[in-house]
Amino acid sequence: MRTFALCFLLLTSLSACGLRPLYGGASSPARAALGSVEVGEIPGRAGYLMRGALEQRLGAAGSTPPRYRLEVELDDQITGFGVRADNAVTRERRTLRARFQLVAADRGTVLLDATAGADAGVDVVSSEYATIAAEDSALENLTQQVADQIVARIALYATRTADEPGEGQAPGAASEGP
Repeated sequence: MRTFALCFLLLTSLSACGLRPLYGGASSPARAALGSVEVGEIPGRAGYLMRGALEQRLGAAGSTPPRYRLEVELDDQITGFGVRADNAVTRERRTLRARFQLVAADRGTVLLDATAGADAGVDVVSSEYATIAAEDSALENLTQQVADQIVARIALYATRTADEPGEGQAPGAASEGP
């Protein structure tokens, strides 16, 4: 009983502080903004994977005309370290960084300009095929992580701009800068 009372007290205090879910409900500003984002072309294999991951998370299936355009530039690097006595690399770090801009489709105004990134370690083994497969697997995982970061930043932006005084229209519609 004591635990129940403590949980009840904690929950009522959280609701009083204005805490609410980011993706809460079908009519939330974040969900509406995410559904109206068009992802631009991103070159390369990493770009192909990133675009697919973003489109999957945004859920924009062409049901409504896009209000926003997401432009993404990727920097994918593999750095060798962990060198043996014979100068052979035994470990690699794969780094994927993304600079992204959320642009108002009608005006071309940049609403959000930010970066996201993730790193993964790859063991270099005697089999070149196994090393390449590990590098590819790392890239697939990194694109998923970076896509999660990008979508979270867009959702947070949409929620914050919807909460601004005088914001009665779509998230970011009255904003002229990041």
